[in-house]
Amino acid sequence: DMVVIPPFQNTDVKSVFDSYPIPIREKLLLLRSLIFETAQSLEMDCPLEETLKRGEPSYIPPKKMGSMVRLHHYANKPFDFALYFMCKSTLVSSFRLKFGTTFQIGGNRSLEFMLSDHLPLPELKDCITMAMTYNLPKP
Repeated sequence: DMVVIPPFQNTDVKSVFDSYPIPIREKLLLLRSLIFETAQSLEMDCPLEETLKRGEPSYIPPKKMGSMVRLHHYANKPFDFALYFMCKSTLVSSFRLKFGTTFQIGGNRSLEFMLSDHLPLPELKDCITMAMTYNLPKP
């Protein structure tokens, strides 16, 4: 089943990606692909919205389905990039329970990475799925 990663429809989002240093951009484009791939596998009734929140690329599923995932890079942070989740949700504490030491976790809101880190894609896809389906009844 071929996954189609949509081109940028939002020029502001594209500009933010273009502003990242190339190694960071490559990692964040990989995460962007993973987010769209995950969303496609969930068969949402309307497409994922790609927009900027706090000046950062953000991916918003249908409200009744789940919660936003945001890509994060600030040059002056002690990590290179991160995936941010809604801090009022239980998502990050669930990731901590489920994956233990797989991720460097920032408080109750983020998974943090260094450029040199191997990205654990299956586990990341799981985390993104949990966010995108957060508002659905739990099985």
